[in-house]
Amino acid sequence: MAEDTTKVDYYYAMVEEAWKVSDAAREYVKNAGREVPNQEIFDKVILPSGLVDIEKTQKESGNPPKVFFKNPYGLYYRPEHKDWIPFRHGPVDVSA
Repeated sequence: MAEDTTKVDYYYAMVEEAWKVSDAAREYVKNAGREVPNQEIFDKVILPSGLVDIEKTQKESGNPPKVFFKNPYGLYYRPEHKDWIPFRHGPVDVSA
């Protein structure tokens, strides 16, 4: 049972990391006081997080853009809200 909790905590921490980057992107835009291009947010906030799987992001980003992290999570852009939110792109195994 403790191992299950540890795995859940492990993946939960990854989701929390993604939310922190999402929150940082929102805060960056708020502080800029202007419309900020996605490339600027990527360069100034998302990429410096150290979480980005650059190769996968370049291959699979799409439109609207997605950023894939080195873990099973990433961020995708919601044009209707003009924000970046976490999504899961890889498997998560919380079984023992």
